[in-house]
Amino acid sequence: MKTLNYTKKAFRQLGKLPKDVSDQIRKAAKTLREWPDCQGVKPIVNSDPKAYRLRVGDYRVIFTLEGESVIIKEVKKRDEHTY
Repeated sequence: MKTLNYTKKAFRQLGKLPKDVSDQIRKAAKTLREWPDCQGVKPIVNSDPKAYRLRVGDYRVIFTLEGESVIIKEVKKRDEHTY
């Protein structure tokens, strides 16, 4: 089981969201600890280092894998500038 870490940026972005949406995203992010047995995850093409995204409704959780840790980099609402 991997550990789950949030960057300051991701933590700040979660704080700006409505409470119900934030709770839903945190719950979905906890499933990333079971990597690679996660649903709704796709790699982000042409990203360096290798990044992935988790779909949670209209929001995307951008994360990377570093050793035994899942680092959540950003939480964004999906639009044409998300990736």
